[in-house]
Amino acid sequence: MNKAELVEEVQRTLGRETSIAAAERAVDAVLAAVGRGLKRDREVLLVGFGGFSVATRAARRGFNPHTKQPMKIRAMKTIRFKAGAALRGLT
Repeated sequence: MNKAELVEEVQRTLGRETSIAAAERAVDAVLAAVGRGLKRDREVLLVGFGGFSVATRAARRGFNPHTKQPMKIRAMKTIRFKAGAALRGLT
C-alpha cells in the first residue's frame, strides 16, 4: 500500500462526506505528529498497533560493493518499529 492508497482507505473509513483532500490532510497530520514525537520524546507508542523508537546504530566496518575495499561506516540514528499484539495477529 502506498500513500495514495492509504489516503483512499482513510477516506472510505471516514465516509463519503469526507473529501480525499481532507483525508490526505489527516494522514499528513498523523505522520507529522509521529515525526515530531520521535524528535521530542524518541518514542511513539500506539497501543494495539505498535511503537516507533529512535535507536543508534553503532559504527562498523563494511566493504564497498564495487571495489571490494574495506571502509568505515559511521554511527547513525535510525527508526525502529515493534509491532503490537493486534498487528502481530494479522500475519
